[in-house]
Amino acid sequence: MFKKLGRKWSEKLEFGVFTLPVLICIAIAFYIPFAMTIRYSLLKWNGISKHPKFIGLDNFKQIFMGDANFTSAAWFTVKYAILYIVLVNVLAIGLAVILDMKLKSSTWLRTAFFIPYILSLVIVGFIWKFIFMQGFESLGASTGWGIFKLSWLGEPGLAFISIVLVSIWQSIGFYMVIYIAGLQSVPEDLKEAATVDGAGPFRRFISITLPLLAPSITISVFMALTNSIKVFDVILSLTGGGPGGTTYSVAYDIYRDTFQNNMFGYGTAKALILFVAVLIVTLIQLTLFKRREVEA
Repeated sequence: MFKKLGRKWSEKLEFGVFTLPVLICIAIAFYIPFAMTIRYSLLKWNGISKHPKFIGLDNFKQIFMGDANFTSAAWFTVKYAILYIVLVNVLAIGLAVILDMKLKSSTWLRTAFFIPYILSLVIVGFIWKFIFMQGFESLGASTGWGIFKLSWLGEPGLAFISIVLVSIWQSIGFYMVIYIAGLQSVPEDLKEAATVDGAGPFRRFISITLPLLAPSITISVFMALTNSIKVFDVILSLTGGGPGGTTYSVAYDIYRDTFQNNMFGYGTAKALILFVAVLIVTLIQLTLFKRREVEA
């Protein structure tokens, strides 16, 4: 009996010795900064003063009751997230279905679509800014097409479309790879059985392939949701929030208040609100999609 107790205590001690460094790293990287974020959100602080002023929940009251910039940025983020999630997943599924066929050039095409994802969105933003401003001007002069003569970054509606298109162009290869992996896990015997029963290609896709892609859809929508709500870098490099602040996202608004206006306490309160919003939305999304996976 004593030997068994001694063995259990030694196993627990061994487990604690190996997990303690991991717990310390997690605490340093996440829990301590998160606790500091909560503290800073209750302060009026410019990031420099050694004596920040405690103001309680005043930052949150000001955000929800009198900050028109935050409201505008939140509305922009919601529109961007909905459009981005729908388009990138629909297009990625379409590309995955095409490239999952036995085409001679499928390997090269997969590589071509995935390469932009390797690039940073900041770099991609600067590249497309040059294309919109210089490349389209040259194309408009040589072809005479009116679409190239539009002010893609100078008008609010076109600037919004430009941000969505550039984001999709950069990231669609990532989601395409996820869906290709999902398509390759669909059993061939089910497709053959449906073909024998007289189901056409569209019917096979809707009734067999799409339900079995549910795990891939859950992962892709989750990734697209979190990335779209936190969109920042492409806006910074492509439009800089312009024209006239119409392309501010919540993340960009936080950056502007914190690092440009030196309102660290106020910006931290906004960051905390964004964290809670992302947490709630992703939990709801994962719960709903996981239920559909079980049903499928």
